[in-house]
Amino acid sequence: MSDKPTVAVLGTGIMGAAMARNLARAGHEVCAWNRTRDKAAPLAADGVLIADTPAAAVDGADAVLTVLYDGPAALDVMEQAAPALRPGMRWVQSTTAGIEGVAALAAFADEHGLVFFDAPVLGTREPAEAGKLTVLASGPNGDAAANAVFDAVGAKTVWTGTDGADGSASRLKLVANSWVLVLTHGIGEVLALAEGLQVDPRRFFELIDGGPLDAGYARVKGGLILDGETGRTSFGLDTAVKDARLIVEAARGAGVRLDLAEAGAERFRRAAAQGRGGEDMAASYYASFDE
Repeated sequence: MSDKPTVAVLGTGIMGAAMARNLARAGHEVCAWNRTRDKAAPLAADGVLIADTPAAAVDGADAVLTVLYDGPAALDVMEQAAPALRPGMRWVQSTTAGIEGVAALAAFADEHGLVFFDAPVLGTREPAEAGKLTVLASGPNGDAAANAVFDAVGAKTVWTGTDGADGSASRLKLVANSWVLVLTHGIGEVLALAEGLQVDPRRFFELIDGGPLDAGYARVKGGLILDGETGRTSFGLDTAVKDARLIVEAARGAGVRLDLAEAGAERFRRAAAQGRGGEDMAASYYASFDE
């Protein structure tokens, strides 16, 4: 295998498209597939081949990168790709699949003789487009093909284990995402309260500027809210609904009560019911108001 493995990318949403583009820019031969072909088509301008089926995308590839909605979606697509899979292929699984989801994917990899990497990523649209994601990886950490993929899409790889089937990377991703969601809901409620109390929200940001209460992520999400640009999606609210569910389910399975996570899941549900599922998850802000 060369130091530039051929990579099949299955799923070209916000994250998958950016990752496919950066793989091509790094010199890899990339073939991409998406359930809605029109979402993958623009990648052709970056030298990415577009396949009509998952099996066609993975045929002849050295590595497969899945960036899909959830574990069941990733499993369904890999089952469609199964006729063209071969033992020894590297499977870099970057879907936020949750604990049960990644276990099912690891079992599929074992059944088909794939070298499995549980490798969700931390980051949103902007770092994905810049190739600056943080990769959380569990699997054989000396694998040249997988490392080449990680180097193309990320600025840093955090290894959590040497066996992708242990789910350690996915567990860390749930912990990290729980913090991301707390920050998102927190700034949404702060700005909603400021509006309700007729306080200029920019005074709040002036108050915390540079101090221990300041948080860059909250400023980013708060900026979308203040500028009325939650439609500029970086981390989709519908995806956040799914991630919140996975966090709550994992906590319950571990005997841990997460009051904030459960309340946050309800905020996302209300915002989605208002028709904001396709917006950035900062639209959780609108759950504070009746519409």
